[in-house]
Amino acid sequence: MERVRMMVTNFITSVAACLLLLFMTRVAPLRAHLGTTPNIKHIVMGRCFNYVTLVKPDSRFDCEEIWRAFEEAVLRQASCDVACEHYRRLFRAMPQTGACHRFLLWSKTRKLTQDYAAVARHLWTLEDTLAGYMFNDLIWCSQQEDSRRPLPATGWRGDQSQGQAVSATSVSDFDFGSCPEWSACLHHPVHSLWRQASKNFAEMACGNVTVLLNGSIEKAFNRNSMFGSVELDGLNPQRVHYVNIKVATNLDGPFIESCGRGSVADLIHILQARGFRWTCSDSDRILTMLQCVHKPEHRACRTCADTHPGI
Repeated sequence: MERVRMMVTNFITSVAACLLLLFMTRVAPLRAHLGTTPNIKHIVMGRCFNYVTLVKPDSRFDCEEIWRAFEEAVLRQASCDVACEHYRRLFRAMPQTGACHRFLLWSKTRKLTQDYAAVARHLWTLEDTLAGYMFNDLIWCSQQEDSRRPLPATGWRGDQSQGQAVSATSVSDFDFGSCPEWSACLHHPVHSLWRQASKNFAEMACGNVTVLLNGSIEKAFNRNSMFGSVELDGLNPQRVHYVNIKVATNLDGPFIESCGRGSVADLIHILQARGFRWTCSDSDRILTMLQCVHKPEHRACRTCADTHPGI
């Protein structure tokens, strides 16, 4: 009996050890994913060189200078204290302008927007700018240690200091273990960069501007989204001729919002109040066709010939 009890105990111990090992192997990648993207410098620099060499070969950007400005903005501050202003030098190092009638803004329609921009090659999204191209899908934050150190001769704003010792944050490197959630920070380093990039992009917009919204969710237009809180306010009615709203719903629905229903009406009201001219469409054929590429057998994708085979 004692031998059987020992065998059972050893079996339970072995199973527990295997489960613990399995748990650790599954958790480790998750923790790493929540930290700064591994090899972030190589990724950012590689994307920058690819952009100036292949995407926009006529551009003149200094990728080394851009990386130094990015590193300075992030590593000189605590992880939750990187405001938009800290990226000022970074964006000065990569100024861009875009041709009128090409700007495409979006909210909660990322995949469809990418497909749409790939087909309508004249349209230009934030992800097509150098900033969007370099930092898309990346995560970053700093490690920091509280210490006292002298300020450099020139701060990140270009202010001249006296070099006196002040309480500051000394940062050694990026934190590859874990980064704070966006909701935990007033000035999250990733969120602040995208806010500034979005603001710059909207302020560049001119001519006819296209906005792509998701009609299959409540609040297709959300005042707290990046479009609603940053880009919309950055549009200039003196430069923008029309804001052309396109509301797209999933092929299977739900069909929640449209040009005459839901939060889209709130967006139109704001545009009118600010003096914008606008159009709105919730049955754009190109957007439907793009969704049909992924679901060609869907009933909404049937052509006239499919419905009437004798034609």
